[in-house]
Formats: sequence, C-alpha cells, structure tokens
Amino acid sequence: MAYLPNSDRDRADMLAALGLDDPMQLFREIPRHLQDPALDLPAPLSELDLSIEMRRLAAGNRPMGQWDCFLGAGIYSRFVPAIVRATIGRPEFYTSYTPYQAEASQGYLQTIFEFQSMVAELYGLDVANASMYDGATATAEGALLATAHTGRQRILASSLLHPETLAVLTTYASGRGADLVLIPARAGVTDEAATAELLASGDVAVVILAQPNFLGLVEPVGKLVDLAHGAGALALVVADPLAAAVLEPPGSLGADLAAGEGQQLGIPAQLGGPTVGLLACRQELVRRIPGRLVGMTKDARGARAFCLTLQTREQHIRRERATSNICTNHALMALAATAYLAKMGEVGLREVVDISYRRAHELAGRLGALPGFRLPYKGAFLWEFVLECPSDAEAWAARLAERGILAGFPLGRVSRELSRCLLVCATETSSPAAISRYVSAVQELASAAVPVGVPT
Repeated sequence: MAYLPNSDRDRADMLAALGLDDPMQLFREIPRHLQDPALDLPAPLSELDLSIEMRRLAAGNRPMGQWDCFLGAGIYSRFVPAIVRATIGRPEFYTSYTPYQAEASQGYLQTIFEFQSMVAELYGLDVANASMYDGATATAEGALLATAHTGRQRILASSLLHPETLAVLTTYASGRGADLVLIPARAGVTDEAATAELLASGDVAVVILAQPNFLGLVEPVGKLVDLAHGAGALALVVADPLAAAVLEPPGSLGADLAAGEGQQLGIPAQLGGPTVGLLACRQELVRRIPGRLVGMTKDARGARAFCLTLQTREQHIRRERATSNICTNHALMALAATAYLAKMGEVGLREVVDISYRRAHELAGRLGALPGFRLPYKGAFLWEFVLECPSDAEAWAARLAERGILAGFPLGRVSRELSRCLLVCATETSSPAAISRYVSAVQELASAAVPVGVPT
C-alpha cells in the first residue's frame, strides 16, 4: 500500500527478522488456490440497476415473522419492545465509534455503566465488563482469565456447552497452549462422577458449565461448582440471562465467573448476529477481566461523572501486559440489552420466562404424546427441549418447513447419535395458535401413507 512509509530496506529488514526471503512467504499457510481465486462477477451496474437487482435478491428472503418459529439453539425469537429500537436508532448512539477521549462522552459511558450494573446484578456477581463480541468469545476469554489467575493450563468444559462455543473455546485454548478436556454427559446433563474424576489430577484451572445446557436441560450447577472449588479450580457458568432471572444466579451458587449470550435481551435474530457477549466475575478477578470497565466518580465540581476505570486491552497498555487482544466491545448491542432490561425490569423478565416455560411445556406434552414421538430426557427444562422423531429429524424439519413451520434444530448436525432428534424451542412469541398448527402438522404428516424420511 503506497501510503505506508516503509522503505525497501525496512521491508527487507522485517523479512530477515522473520527468516523469510519473499513477502509471499507470509501467506504460505493459505492454500495456493485460495490466494488469488478467480471471481465470476457480473458486469458492473448503474446505481439504478443495482438497486433494482438488490431488491430482487432481497425479495427471496422470508422474514422470521412470517414463520411459526420453534427454532432456538442459541439464537431465539423474542419480542423486542419499540423503545429498544428507538433508543439504539438515535444518531448519537447509532453512528458513534469508540471514544478515545472517553470522558468527553458522558452519555456513552453512562450507558455502559448501566449495562455493567445490570449484568452484574443479573448474574449475582461483583463486576461485569463493558461487553464482549458474543457468548462464545466471552466464555473463551473467561477460560483464559482462569488459566492466568490459577497458573494452571487445563480447562474442563462440559460437552453440553453450545457446539459453537466449544469450537471457539478450542481455538482459544490451542492458541494459548492450554489443554481442553470435555466432561461427558449422563442422562442429558453433565456427569458429576466424571467431573470429580477429571478434577482429581489437581491441575485444572477452571470448570465450565452451561445453565441451561445445549439440550435445554437445567444442570446441577451448585454441586459441580463445589467439586471445582474442592480441587482448587475456578468455576465458570455460561448462563442464559433470562434463565438467570428465575434460576439461582451463578454468583449465588458460588461461581467465580459467568458468561452468556445477550441476544435474547432486545436484539433481533438478524441472521445470527451481531449479538453481545456478557462476562462477569468476582471482585478478586477484576484486574484480569478483558476489555474495559466504566466506573462512576465525581468531577472537579463534585457532580456525578463516568470514566474508564480499567482498560486492560492492548490498545491501552503494553501488549505483554494486556489481559486479551479483544480490542473493543459491542456497545450498540450492549445498549439494546440495557434498554431492554430497563424496560422489562425484574417483573417483566420473570413474565417472559413464565410465558415461555408454559408454552414450551404445553408443546412438549402434546408432541410427546403423539405415536412414535417421545421426550428422551426426563430432566427439568425451561423453554427448550429435545423431541425424538420416528425417523430422521432433518427430514421432519424439512417437511414442516414446507408448511411454514420452523420445527427446531436437527441435532444430527452435531451428533450422529441424535439424528432422530429435534431441539425445539417455544418463547413468548410462540402463540397458542402456532403451537396448535405445529401439533396438527406433525399429526397429519405422521398419519400420511408414506412416512416422513422414506423415499417415494
């Protein structure tokens, strides 16, 4: 790039320091066919023709509101109050960038402070940071925090964490030389005996659990946290923020850290992102938490003021002293979550959970009573459950989609053993009429002459 001030000598010196002869060697890990692929692009269009073409392409999308949606698995259909959209749509928030003279942006800092305060209260912990990219990165950052604090490099993670969270955790752990070990499941929840056995080595930094887990079941978090502490390890609970409004919060159960995906807090599904990651911890761990913390203080006149209290990212301090290379936070999405939590309050959150719980259990009861269908796990669940179908679940989901019903997530995509199972979710947006349509459609397909999944 012409605007870079490096001379030929500078570039040669940098290559020599890396033990390379040619700049293209920097890209040797990338397969050759991906380095300069041939792009079959159409001819350029005028602005008018381009807008027409974009409208044509967009018309092929079908918004979630046009479906009976029972799909969860990490991204959920939730009601977003109008005040949330109105708040994040204000130009001073919608177009803002990271304020490098932060104290000049008092309104921006106050929204982050409110977000931190609400997340800490929701999780029952002392402090929360200014948000992360998503739940998966928040979990991985919490795990690395634990390895730094304990000086241990072994991470135990429940195999019932979200598969995408496990994938991100695997990448983070490998980059830091940590050893990631998965705890097996038993009857749909984390196996306590296996956890105790794995902790017996005495070199575990952290035990990571989900509440509820990926299958929707409520975990025995308190017992597992006690096992972790008994072995000198920290406990990190990946807690659904809405579930934390009705279940015992992680902090009350003794967890040292809590992480979570904040999409359900006023953020639309919007093709899977962007969302916002939640991360909270005990006071003793505050100097190791990644990202930024906003604090409240007083200005020279004694009035309330907000400031960046802790900045442990490499943009602010020396790279070797940074807790993480996470360089920013999802401030606009965090603002959406803040507006949602302020609007709903404790009572509103409990009402959302109560409605979701009742509708999910009604749907589970009606589907589980149909011939050939059953609920394979007997544990407690909130609004997400596993439904075993008579044949391949992917085929059932496809046939129901033809009727305008997103029936759930086919679990065969993550486990061959669960190829006949759907992960079904009902929320406050799942109307009684939609539930009845779902049940009726399954009954009709089940009674058809040709069973679902059998080729004609």
